[in-house]
Amino acid sequence: MTRILGIDPGSRLTGFGLIDAQRGRAQYVESGVIRIDPGPLDARLACIFSGITELLTEFRPTSVSIENVFVQHNVASALKLGQARGAAIVAAAVAGVMVAEYTPAEIKLSVVGNGRAAKAQVQFMVSRLLGLAALPRVDAADALAGALCHAQHLAGGVPRPRTGRRR
Repeated sequence: MTRILGIDPGSRLTGFGLIDAQRGRAQYVESGVIRIDPGPLDARLACIFSGITELLTEFRPTSVSIENVFVQHNVASALKLGQARGAAIVAAAVAGVMVAEYTPAEIKLSVVGNGRAAKAQVQFMVSRLLGLAALPRVDAADALAGALCHAQHLAGGVPRPRTGRRR
């Protein structure tokens, strides 16, 4: 059995989702968000680091899945997101846990079947795939989707997004 911690990094809310995966099946363990108080960036990054460290200590995952940074329009937001990712990655590295990184399109494709799926579609499919009674909040759903993507990758079944160009 593989325990995977999915992380959806953010400088105000960092989503997390834990699953146990074995032979192509995934079972829900826990999910939620780490709430980061407003304040200086260094204090927020320390909060992310300590929150992820607590999860790693309590749940002992064998691997971590985290979303890659992408830049849409706001470079400053992308930089903050990258720093939040860095805090989470360092927490995993300090704990000796392997980190896998996936693009948002890879995660959405693996869970929904569409690399451009809306957040509501991701929430719905995560809920269905894990047999949850209610939809998880968006940040937790994204983290669980990342964990499910990594579970598929480990099982050898992660589809790659199409680039839109035909050869």
